[in-house]
Amino acid sequence: MNNDMAVEVGDDHLKSPYSKIIKHLNRSSSSNSSSSSNITTSSALSPLSPKIYTYITVTCAIVILLFQIQALNNSDDHSSSSSPFSLFHQWSNIMSTNCSHDEERHHLMTNTINSMTAKLREAVTFLPLKDLRYSNTALQGHTWFMSSTYDKQDDEGSVQYQHFPSKASNGRLLCLKGQDTHDGVWNSYALAWPDTLPHNATLLKGLTFVSYNHYNYENIWHGLSAVMPFVAWHVKGACRAVPARWVLYHWGEARRGMGVWLGELMRATFGEGGVGIETFGGVEGDGGVCLEEAVVMRHNEGGMSRVRREEVYDVLRCRAREYCGVGVRGGDRGNGGVNIGMSLLMRSGARSFSNGTAVAGVFQRECLKVAGCRFRVAHSNNLSFCEQVRLMSETDILISPHGAQLTNMFFMDKNSSVMEFFPKGWLKLAGVGQYVFQWIASWSGMRHQGAWRDPNGDPCPYPEDDRRCFNIYKGGLIGHNETQFAEWAQMVLNEVKINKINLEKDMKKQQQPIESKGCTCKL
Repeated sequence: MNNDMAVEVGDDHLKSPYSKIIKHLNRSSSSNSSSSSNITTSSALSPLSPKIYTYITVTCAIVILLFQIQALNNSDDHSSSSSPFSLFHQWSNIMSTNCSHDEERHHLMTNTINSMTAKLREAVTFLPLKDLRYSNTALQGHTWFMSSTYDKQDDEGSVQYQHFPSKASNGRLLCLKGQDTHDGVWNSYALAWPDTLPHNATLLKGLTFVSYNHYNYENIWHGLSAVMPFVAWHVKGACRAVPARWVLYHWGEARRGMGVWLGELMRATFGEGGVGIETFGGVEGDGGVCLEEAVVMRHNEGGMSRVRREEVYDVLRCRAREYCGVGVRGGDRGNGGVNIGMSLLMRSGARSFSNGTAVAGVFQRECLKVAGCRFRVAHSNNLSFCEQVRLMSETDILISPHGAQLTNMFFMDKNSSVMEFFPKGWLKLAGVGQYVFQWIASWSGMRHQGAWRDPNGDPCPYPEDDRRCFNIYKGGLIGHNETQFAEWAQMVLNEVKINKINLEKDMKKQQQPIESKGCTCKL
């Protein structure tokens, strides 16, 4: 946890209604304590100044009015000493008889403000981060995470988020309590004004990104989906706001880290200082933490338009390439041909090719038939983050089974092609999730060239459209068909070649480089 903690936020407009009075009382107290040694103190700090009379007059009028209202509402109630207005009742009586005594007046006001502050501290109510009442609609509307708060959307197609402190929170900060990693019901949240934080609360300075993910932060697709809206918010603010820390939740349960790939991507995007994960390990007592500034996302990229998503992918691609030192690719080969990179990205285990060597042989033979085509085979689990970025930046045609490794596609140049492969049974039983990489291709400006679905696979003892069969098919191996693969490869290679030739001609006419030389959104 950061060491640069504080207990007060400097922006007066974010404080509770009593903060200005407290500040003036502090000045008045300082003036009184120094008057014995220096009679000629400034009139602006004197307890007899017009300012303090104004504060006192207004305050007296307010409390007397409140007392009158309470008296009308409780005319038959003779136990007013226990009512919420008893303090104001006593104060109004004392003020009416002793307002001529400055020291008593100052002491009375100080005690009253302190009492009000204490009551506001006690009034801070922590609620469960995971609200079980909405377990059946956990991802809808206000969701079951921080269910009493609501998202905002600056304009159509932009991210849905919450910002603290803000007008929507009445200037209050977001406070969090609990580190439970198994049940989000035991973790809680509250809102509090900066000068009336809960007792023993620790104030974390700087900007905090609070992420809710219904899945996990290890899988690169699910993790990317969770951080996308934060990058979009960052881009909308001209890339000026960089987080001091992240707070990660899954079903309200605290998470202490994100996957290596995702962490490297965020380091590339926000810089070295923007990837710290807050685990609350240094928090003492049960007061929890309050965040000086916080942005909360709980819908992933939901609500974002395709244009907004493409903007984010452009920034992620550019930042990752700069971070990994990937330069601009070469263009024209000088003999009327073009460079085409064809990469077969293998998986291990579930949904891998049953005969990867045979599959590689088919695509390699087709690549060799096209001048300037370079074929490579790689295993995603053997590559570092930057090795994956470099491979994708040199790839125009990505060939891979359905799986998280396909998320790397957005590191390719825009308009590159993707060829996807599925085991038997997915089309009928897998649901809409099987189309996720078609969506990513569309959002990131790629061309999804379709999918090959294996008609053969392990037998299922139930009818093939029975949901129970998916447990057998889900992690099945993928076979191959040399004829179909060769024809498909020829078609895609020919399309890519024509597109690249036309693109280079257009760039030469416009005298522009093929690739941008820098990110449009700088840190």
